[in-house]
Amino acid sequence: MPEIKVTPLGAGQDVGRSCILVSIGGKNIMLDCGMHMGYNDDRRFPDFSYITQNGRLTEFLDCVIISHFHLDHCGALPYMSEMVGYDGPIYMTHPTKAICPILLEDFRKITVDKKGETNFFTSQMIKDCMKKVIPLNLHQTVQVDDELEIKAYYAGHVLGAAMVHIKVGSESVVYTGDYNMTPDRHLGAAWIDKCRPDILISESTYATTIRDSKRCRERDFLKKVHETIERGGKVLIPVFALGRAQELCILLETFWERMNLKAPIYFSTGLTEKANHYYKLFITWTNQKIRKTFVQRNMFEFKHIKAFDRSYADNPGPMVVFATPGMLHAGQSLQIFKKWAGNEKNMVIMPGYCVQGTIGHKILNGQRKLEMEGRATLDVKLQVEYMSFSAHADAKGIMQLIRMAEPRNMLLVHGEAAKMEFLKGKIEQEFNINCYMPANGETETVTTNPSVPVDISLNLLKREMALGGPLPDTKKPRTMHGTLIMKENSLRLVSPEQALKELGLNEHQLRFTCRVQLQDPHSDSDTLHRIYTHLKSVLKGYTIQHLPDSTVMVESIVIKLSSSAEDPNTKVLLLSWSYQIVTRYVTNIVITKH
Repeated sequence: MPEIKVTPLGAGQDVGRSCILVSIGGKNIMLDCGMHMGYNDDRRFPDFSYITQNGRLTEFLDCVIISHFHLDHCGALPYMSEMVGYDGPIYMTHPTKAICPILLEDFRKITVDKKGETNFFTSQMIKDCMKKVIPLNLHQTVQVDDELEIKAYYAGHVLGAAMVHIKVGSESVVYTGDYNMTPDRHLGAAWIDKCRPDILISESTYATTIRDSKRCRERDFLKKVHETIERGGKVLIPVFALGRAQELCILLETFWERMNLKAPIYFSTGLTEKANHYYKLFITWTNQKIRKTFVQRNMFEFKHIKAFDRSYADNPGPMVVFATPGMLHAGQSLQIFKKWAGNEKNMVIMPGYCVQGTIGHKILNGQRKLEMEGRATLDVKLQVEYMSFSAHADAKGIMQLIRMAEPRNMLLVHGEAAKMEFLKGKIEQEFNINCYMPANGETETVTTNPSVPVDISLNLLKREMALGGPLPDTKKPRTMHGTLIMKENSLRLVSPEQALKELGLNEHQLRFTCRVQLQDPHSDSDTLHRIYTHLKSVLKGYTIQHLPDSTVMVESIVIKLSSSAEDPNTKVLLLSWSYQIVTRYVTNIVITKH
């Protein structure tokens, strides 16, 4: 039997470093190529030696597909293509292709220029890697080669994020990347058609969470920011450059306008400008409201939000700062956090998921003394708040996507093992499908039942529909009567007459008889006469048109009388049975006496 193999090299029972290998129909595809935010050692990138011990990956991989620009999904791409060695095609959407190199360069600067790491990819490697990228349009089917085709669907989450449908012959896999089933202030909800893949590989970051009302969350966020500003405190909001940052900027901009607030709001230098540029460029990827009002007012040109300079962190008085990156693991957000951590008036609001090992994860778990670089200890006195503005699907959203796509099997990645286990049980119970959750380096093999396509003639289809009465339930199988012909590697279902004509064969008829024993107290001649009279009245006016189209017809029924039968009800059963058989199939009746 054909099978599909799935091996996570990253994001298997873990969040971060997404990298999934799929083997389908003799093709090998890498889905995402991310880095882990919580590690600086060899665990930061996926272990590519799992694929090949002798270096280059080109011989093994047919293509690489990147779902979106977040570094935990694309951060290892230049390392994989330029340092390990891969020359094949890399697919991603147009916005991802535009934004990806900017974030990779920012990450490289922090790692190499500021932390002084060696053996890391260079700016030139990022450029060379991006030359291998082939952009994808939504709903466009792309032929990677003669057998492998891929198609992108809108995933919400961040600008340019896409789910991808991979198909080889009759086997198929859908990979979600990260997605959001709820529309927000700047992006629409994820959508996919009823493609019924063999496996749906879904992220499960919020596998056990069902989020509260979005309006309540926004109100709570604004209240906390406002209270901190009122008491003269500073608010730090660590964000990634594009995505939640824009969502929360729109929210604060509207609130500042409405409340006529004067406290400054800042955003990491340069990134606001770049973000604006890309949101304008890819306006078609935003939600309907922004697209409609774009001509009158660009939602991404903020009146109250200014570019941040590092010297502003020491300014007295209240302020709100959006700083990158989002998990406090490096960069400007970490520098500001160190300066503000000692004042209980201040607040840090974590608006999304934090990977284990990051400062964000530590403070959310209540750690109040942090060991920083150089063994220095940092006392955390400011208030720490977590508000999930994360653009991932929650448990309800994941179930919604399964209902949309109707997969035959489910595989969970990009989540914590315990939470995945819970969701796995729910999925298997509700949808009655197998659900898998392999760890990194584990291979899950799923056997597929490929469908064999058969062409059917329109005339035969019309005739069968006419015979079958009202239209059947689309989900229930229905028997078709016809002759299956295989010619030049294609299968066709045609009527028997058509088959005989095409194959140059003569029609043959088979005559069947059926013998039934019956006990009757009357004389044989009396019993024979009564059965004959009954059957004659039943067949009166009977025509052959009710016969099914078949070269084999039941032509007669032979009733054999015998005195050996003991059941007194046999006569009644026989007459009833005779009636059913005769009215459907029988054209001749033969009655013999035993």
